[in-house]
Amino acid sequence: MSLFLVNRYLGDEEDGSISKESRSQALLAKLQQKAKEKQKQTVTEEQRQHLAEEHTEKPDVKRKRKADKHIGEESQQHKKRKSEAVTLCVSDTDNHDEPVQEKKKKKKKGVNEKQKKDQSDTPVTVRDGQEDAGGEEEAETENDTPKEPTGKTSAPTGFTVLGGFENKPVQKVHRVLPQWLAQPDVIHRDIKGNLVPISDITGLSAQLVKKLQHNGIQHFFPVQAEVIPAVLESAQQGLLIGRGGYKPRDICVSAPTGSGKTLAFVIPVIQALMERLVCEVRALAVLPTKELAQQVCKVFTSYAEGSSLKVVMLAGQRSFAAEQASLSEHRGGMRRSLADIVVATPGRLVDHINKNSGLCLDHLRFLIIDEADRMIDSMHQSWLSQVVKAVYRSGSGPEDMSIFRRTEPAYVTAASLSPPQMPLQKLLFSATLTQNPEKLQQLGLHQPRLFSSVHSCSNNTTPSAAVAQKHDRFDFPQGLTEYYVPCTLSKKPLLILHFILRMKLSPILCFTNSRETAHRLYLLVQLFGGIQAAEFSSRLSPGERKKTLKEFEQGKIQLLISTDAAARGIDINGVKCVVNYDAPQYIRTYIHRIGRTARAGKAGLAFTFLLGVQEKNFLQMVVEAGSPGIQKQIIKPENLKSMEARYEQTLQELANVIKDEKAK
Repeated sequence: MSLFLVNRYLGDEEDGSISKESRSQALLAKLQQKAKEKQKQTVTEEQRQHLAEEHTEKPDVKRKRKADKHIGEESQQHKKRKSEAVTLCVSDTDNHDEPVQEKKKKKKKGVNEKQKKDQSDTPVTVRDGQEDAGGEEEAETENDTPKEPTGKTSAPTGFTVLGGFENKPVQKVHRVLPQWLAQPDVIHRDIKGNLVPISDITGLSAQLVKKLQHNGIQHFFPVQAEVIPAVLESAQQGLLIGRGGYKPRDICVSAPTGSGKTLAFVIPVIQALMERLVCEVRALAVLPTKELAQQVCKVFTSYAEGSSLKVVMLAGQRSFAAEQASLSEHRGGMRRSLADIVVATPGRLVDHINKNSGLCLDHLRFLIIDEADRMIDSMHQSWLSQVVKAVYRSGSGPEDMSIFRRTEPAYVTAASLSPPQMPLQKLLFSATLTQNPEKLQQLGLHQPRLFSSVHSCSNNTTPSAAVAQKHDRFDFPQGLTEYYVPCTLSKKPLLILHFILRMKLSPILCFTNSRETAHRLYLLVQLFGGIQAAEFSSRLSPGERKKTLKEFEQGKIQLLISTDAAARGIDINGVKCVVNYDAPQYIRTYIHRIGRTARAGKAGLAFTFLLGVQEKNFLQMVVEAGSPGIQKQIIKPENLKSMEARYEQTLQELANVIKDEKAK
């Protein structure tokens, strides 16, 4: 029966000429070949089905309808084949012998294997003709449950494969500075070992050389020997035009406190202006504090003496009207300037510009910014933009067509250089000049040139260099010895008293973080007795502060208690010891405080009182800034015991004094 079924399946007709045995063998070979081909097809189709199921999911309703359709078709074909096979089997059973029946069994076995393989291709499993109903139920369950993948399949093309992430070290971004910051003109740190005789500096006038010798200066410090020739070179062709017709480069100087930066700009400016014929404001020096402005004005006046140059200070020391009268006068219906060099603080300078007080900056040639980092921080006052606007403002009269007309510089082109105009050159000086290009950009520098005593290769990519680049590094005075003193808050006043009365350290310049602390400490020392003390803060008038500084320089005051008003740039003679009563929060504040001693290569001491919670952060800050070394100084409690009784009594008196002051 199965033989005839196979014959109909393969479409072979009965041929009487061919023997039944050879025909059965041929059929068996064909069946085996078909089975192999079918097996290959099932493997490939299973893989395709797995891929299809991973990306698209067909609705269950469609699957069931399709399965029902297949079941109906298969059952009808199976019944039809079964009936035909039965009729053929009845007619031919008598003609078959025993060996043929054995071969039929083998062929039937091959057909069954083929049918089993066909079951994997179709969603319906039909075991035999008697299990049609059961086959339908199995088909439904097989359709409802998706097949599990039997093996790994290759990833489809066109899709991103997720996973395989690795922890790769992120490469650090190293700071790359502009060339003028990365490669400055290096100034020697050792002042005493690199003194340059005055005669070695070419271009200095005989009058200035004589004035320097009269003031006891025979040698220039390293910063002066480098900067003075650079500024004189820019003014070699006169004031009206730069070298070769080009605008001169701006100059930045970063050198330690007490290294002679003030004289480095006073000498070349005086030299350049000595040949002037008409009095106009051609040099403007801007400083952060009144005391510093007064000090710089004094130096300018000293070296301008004997020449026709006139120096005026605008710092609020006099009334506004008095300052206005010293700037200009009206003669014959014309305004005439009375000042060649103006020294000012930012606030007072802006007042004179806005109120048209007679300050004319149309001919300004040198703009000097001392303590430049502090001045950058005060840019919110917009003083620099107002100065530049006053320099390049366009006139409305006949002067608008004159050869002295000035336009704000832009890109250097042939048109911008014709006709040539008087340049404005900026000179920046600071002990803690920032290396942040974003901050320096606010100054609008033109092809700047940096002179620095602190130089490290900023483009170095070694790990040690990368660590050093995190923080700005500064140069500390050569003769300075630094100490820190661990203490408690209640013992600080006792330590100050111990330094003066027992250790005989005087005069001492003591810094606090607020004027209230300075005033209380001053009252406490006064009530304790035995010490000549004074305070220096914004509580005092400018006249009182000037008098206090003079008495301190003369040695009449042993302890000067100050806020940071005296920390910037002020050159106080005779300061042997600086005490940070309150630890500074910022490294720049610390450097400027300790820079009041060990000036001009002399020796000096610096003590900082540290509480336990401040010690770690402060020491780390100082080391990262490039300190050569800060030593620990321990004051034993036994050394303070003899003063404790008097100290407790003084505290009670202090409470009453402060109470009376508040009542007033």
